[in-house]
Amino acid sequence: MKANYRLALLSAFLLWFAWPPVPFTAWILLFAFVPLLQAGDNIINSDEPKKGKQIWRTAFLCFFIWNTASIYWVFNSLNAVMPSWIAVIISLIPFGLGALLMTLSFWLYYRLRLMSSRLLSYTGLICFWIAYEYLHQNWDLAFPWMNLGNGFAEAHYLIQWYEYTGVYGGTLWILLSNILAFEIWRAIHLGADKRKISILYISEATLVLIPVIISLIIYFGYTEKSNPANVVVVQPNIDPYEKFGKLPPADQIEKMIDLSDSVAQSNTEYIIWPETAISRGTEEKSFRADENFIRIQDFMNRYKNGNLITGIESFALYDTAQTETARFDKSTGLYFDVFNAAVLIENSGTLQFYHKSKLVPGVEQTPFSNSLSFLKPAFAAFGGASGSYGKQDEPSVFYSQSGIGSAPVICYESIWGEYVARYIQQDAQFIAIITNDGWWGNTSGKDQHLQYAKLRAVETRRWVARSANTGISAFINQKGDIVKRSVWWESTALKQDINLNTDLTFYVKHGDYIAKAGSAAAGIFAVFLLSAFFKRKKA
Repeated sequence: MKANYRLALLSAFLLWFAWPPVPFTAWILLFAFVPLLQAGDNIINSDEPKKGKQIWRTAFLCFFIWNTASIYWVFNSLNAVMPSWIAVIISLIPFGLGALLMTLSFWLYYRLRLMSSRLLSYTGLICFWIAYEYLHQNWDLAFPWMNLGNGFAEAHYLIQWYEYTGVYGGTLWILLSNILAFEIWRAIHLGADKRKISILYISEATLVLIPVIISLIIYFGYTEKSNPANVVVVQPNIDPYEKFGKLPPADQIEKMIDLSDSVAQSNTEYIIWPETAISRGTEEKSFRADENFIRIQDFMNRYKNGNLITGIESFALYDTAQTETARFDKSTGLYFDVFNAAVLIENSGTLQFYHKSKLVPGVEQTPFSNSLSFLKPAFAAFGGASGSYGKQDEPSVFYSQSGIGSAPVICYESIWGEYVARYIQQDAQFIAIITNDGWWGNTSGKDQHLQYAKLRAVETRRWVARSANTGISAFINQKGDIVKRSVWWESTALKQDINLNTDLTFYVKHGDYIAKAGSAAAGIFAVFLLSAFFKRKKA
């Protein structure tokens, strides 16, 4: 038993060491599961009772440690606004929930192994894992941060083929490679004949090298079409724990105007400010009369073709409850929705709003709000909203005066490949990520978030202009290279001529087709397991 735990710990260490932002280690993901697979085989082939529980404990140990070590920064953000003991308890949700779902996938693989061939059970493992990732990307407790395909964000030059598969192609590649690597280890350990071992080696080398070679050919052969636009991103570096109270909103606006003016030029098309840059709650219908809008309009008049994308805390008023998230205000007798939003402001006075869709569970929305509405006061006490933020279900593109389409992506949304691809389907020619990564402090969270933006550039072949209040602002080209970036805790503005693109990649056209196919196959395997279970019960 202890030997199996040691193997689980070894896999956890390898997975953590290979995970962004550690440079040059992503290739370890291609064999990091081998010790855990060996531990699973040890348990299956043992004479000990309660093998299912042993599988569960061993796998959960691995996945819990890997998740916790990789996203430890979740605790930092919570600990800054609540007592440490409460922060520890709440942190266990992201640390443990993903680990539980991963463990369930591995346990289902074990159940399949008991009644089918290795090949079939390995196929089931891949499908169950992909189904877990797809579920964890789409339900109310969504947190796809630890999807395996994200692990190659640091080594984007090795996964240029994500423009065809998205990150689920990376998940599939990693799982297949680990299975073959384990079969090589197993064949050597069992003393298989040299011919079988050679075939396994050739298969593994082919599986690993062909995608790498294809990626490098794409990477070094890719040439952007010349279609330049001048873009500015601003990093005001306003402490996120002070921006909603101590520092007046007007002073924050002035700081961002000064930073913008320091680098903007006469032909600047877009100026991008970060998430919640306009931090005072503003009614959208009356925004043109707001003093912040008037000051920004005066600033934008200096740039003939200029357009400003900025984050804004906004709200909308209704006579009746028009949405599921609308709340009632007793003092006015009106309903209202609060939004974490983006707005496009141009010097003609035209406004375009986008309401963040992928909301952070517990902080911006109450998960399963209909059935868990009694938890709203608890989320409010822990720093979240007493009711969910309003949102829109589909992305919407901002269009400049000259017709340039931009994808306003707010913070957390940038880890959803298919969702970002929907902007591109609507003719977005570049991606504007606005974020506020200072909540996590100077931890690997901000670096992982930046690295994941590179994946969106590769999948869509679009430049990414990233404006972070605190964190790292950057420009990323269509190959995923970080062309220009800020440093942590720095007030600055960056400018860059980016190339706009109107071509659609295969992934943009077809989305997460690998995830959908894998999930459908996982459903078939699940039906097979359930039918076998009921047959055994009847017998």
